[in-house]
Amino acid sequence: MDASCNSKSTNQQTPSNKPETPRRTMTATRRWPIDSMRSLAKQAKKIARDDPRKVIHSLKVGLALTLISSFYYFQPLYEGFGGSAIWAVMTVVVMFEYTVGETLGKGLNRMLATLVAGMLGLGAHRLATLPGDSGQPIMLSMFVFLIAVTFTFMRFFPKLKARYDYGLSIFILTFSLVTVSAYREAAPLTIAHQRLSTIVIGCSTAVFVCIFVSPVWIGEDFKNLIADNIQKLSNYLEGFGDEYFETTSSTKDGKSTKSDKSFLTDYQAVLTSKSKEESMANFARWEPPHGRFRYRHPWKQYLKVGRLTRECGYKVEALQRFLASEIQTEKELRVRIQEPCMNISMECSNCLKKLSLSIKSMSQPSPMETHISASKTESENLKYMLQSSLWQETKSDLLRVIQAVAMGSLLMDIAKCTEEIAEAVQELATMAGFEPEVIRKNSKQLSAVQPEVAGDDEVHIITMDGTGGHASTCTPKHSDGHV
Repeated sequence: MDASCNSKSTNQQTPSNKPETPRRTMTATRRWPIDSMRSLAKQAKKIARDDPRKVIHSLKVGLALTLISSFYYFQPLYEGFGGSAIWAVMTVVVMFEYTVGETLGKGLNRMLATLVAGMLGLGAHRLATLPGDSGQPIMLSMFVFLIAVTFTFMRFFPKLKARYDYGLSIFILTFSLVTVSAYREAAPLTIAHQRLSTIVIGCSTAVFVCIFVSPVWIGEDFKNLIADNIQKLSNYLEGFGDEYFETTSSTKDGKSTKSDKSFLTDYQAVLTSKSKEESMANFARWEPPHGRFRYRHPWKQYLKVGRLTRECGYKVEALQRFLASEIQTEKELRVRIQEPCMNISMECSNCLKKLSLSIKSMSQPSPMETHISASKTESENLKYMLQSSLWQETKSDLLRVIQAVAMGSLLMDIAKCTEEIAEAVQELATMAGFEPEVIRKNSKQLSAVQPEVAGDDEVHIITMDGTGGHASTCTPKHSDGHV
């Protein structure tokens, strides 16, 4: 009886479980669009919160297109340009970029290339008519072939590709359109004039909106990128000593928090920033003087600082390998070299931190002689320790000693790189006219009064002027008239 009851109960439960799978599938299918929309909304909110300028940029593009669309909406404007008005809309869509430098670079390239290519196209059309109707297609095809081959090959030149690649592409496009379409058009000069005018209007509209409506300067972003890269190296060197010598502060569980480990990977962005820096420097040259960025701002010096920062980053990358190595230096040997290594790391970190702040604030860097001289002194101490019979005193394995020597040598190289970065930043501050860190005061008379209470009775007043200074001590009277 029990077996039969169990079999019946099993048979009754089995059919009740079968319909649940399709129901769950249908429920998941119905929830999929809602979950996707929620995920998309969260992502959009995150992007807008991280950089509100991207939201403003989207509004600027919409404003520019709305303004340029008036060529189609208003009959007088449309009669003046006809179907060529669409080129103004296309120009705004193609050339409107996130920053002013990118927009100006594309706009000037497009206008200049369109003007020159249009004139050459009309000239080629005129020359092609000389042999007669039978020879005109052959001449036009030859001109298009020569121009396409020549300017396409010019795009491979590094300097031309860096600044004029877009212009060369537009030149080929415009020349081909003018020469080919002029063969069938009755008034090629009128068509060329309309297209050039609409392209100029589209470029002007995009540039006007980009500059005068909440502009985003790529030069400012480029400067901040260089400063952030230096700061990332500073953060790594600041935490390397505690990580390598196992002196990092721990949580209650005895493990470091995840945020404490971020410096171990942040520096990697420095190693891959070369192409981005060069691109930003090229576009920054197109921007007009604004704010602290004067005419002929030394963008090449920023690239030099970025190059030295990457060289230092490569040494930091090699230093990181010692943290992940399976063969670790013995604790006894680490204790011997801990003090000079940590001092070098901290001095370099403090120096780089000040350099980063100097670039970001565009102010003269603080005196670096203290940090540089201290790192040199500690480097000499570490060098002396590594050259001595350190492995005999500590009785360490030769392989582990070699690792300690390599790590110490890298730290000394990083100290030299830090000094080179400091010199490059000082040159940048001079060339770019960075403001002094301390506010300038009158050179003829500089007076400062600083009261300092000594105990309960004496007040020291120090007065300084342009010729010299003197200090005096006076004893104030109390409210009751007694001294």
